[in-house]
Amino acid sequence: MSELKLQHLDKIYDNKVQAVYDFNLDVKDGELIVLVGPSGCGKSTTLRMVAGLEDISAGHLIIDGRDVTQMPPKDRDIAMVFQDYALYAHMTIYENMAFSLMLRKEDKNVIHQKVMAAAEILDLTDQLNKKPNQLSGGQRQRVAMGRAIVRTPKVFLFDEPLSNLDAKLRGATRREILLLHKRLKATMLYVTHDQTEALTLADRIVCMSMGHVQQIGTPLELYDTPANIFVASFIGLPPINLFDVEIKDGRAVCSDFVLDLNDREKELLAGYKDKTVVLGVRPEDIVQGGNIPVKVFTNENLGQTTLVSGNLGTHKITCKFREWCSYKTGDTVNVSFKKKHFFDKETTNAI
Repeated sequence: MSELKLQHLDKIYDNKVQAVYDFNLDVKDGELIVLVGPSGCGKSTTLRMVAGLEDISAGHLIIDGRDVTQMPPKDRDIAMVFQDYALYAHMTIYENMAFSLMLRKEDKNVIHQKVMAAAEILDLTDQLNKKPNQLSGGQRQRVAMGRAIVRTPKVFLFDEPLSNLDAKLRGATRREILLLHKRLKATMLYVTHDQTEALTLADRIVCMSMGHVQQIGTPLELYDTPANIFVASFIGLPPINLFDVEIKDGRAVCSDFVLDLNDREKELLAGYKDKTVVLGVRPEDIVQGGNIPVKVFTNENLGQTTLVSGNLGTHKITCKFREWCSYKTGDTVNVSFKKKHFFDKETTNAI
């Protein structure tokens, strides 16, 4: 496989609308990178620039040490898996998987070996004589992956490949992609708006918003040390709770509660005395027991965890307790914050 370098990529359309700004990323050989963000953030446009389906307005794309910025898609040695499968309905599964190799005029025996090997990896051996409309959505997506595998490309690109599947199939196919990556040790660039896919699949995540890269890091880095409020809010389910607090006399003072800061937090916030910052607390970092009263309005049992939503004074708050709870609407539960994140109110960057 290969290394992939995206150097200062911009995408500006003919109507002067800019979709991607100064995108920089070095993908190591065999690494699985997930681009994540809301609709319209530029992640699919970036993937399409790598594929050659969109022109690159500025910057350079390097694959395996070769500048392919101006090369047509067929010469870039990449394979793309689309969300709508893009299978030929009149062809059998075998023919769909073999088609790109037939266009290359490869030897029939070589084609057969590659198709059968890919079919075995993806558990499609018994489906090769069927047509796409005879398969489930998950099986069709595996065919699309098989069609990419037989080409043995330098880079695999996935454009929201699971978005057309139901929740159960999505989970199963996600695990198949993860196993596929480990088996092939392939370099992969994967686009999704689903943070669960990003957190479970990625070696590293690129979080994007409005065409700009917000943070690049491992799933744990984006979850545990988000670079700004956007990343903190986008990564994590349920979303992080946010409160405006004033840093005063070694405490974080909100209109509805007061927190004593520990020594590390006091040092961290030394430059923010008598200033307002944003406090972030993830629902799973809220524990029962403390002096912060939450008035419950919903209690959702999820097995070993319970989601409790309520009011903290004038603020809404979501708590995720690691035990079965049976609170009723109107009950009060006293909580404390186990871990806190602080953000500059003006720049929104982490402090």
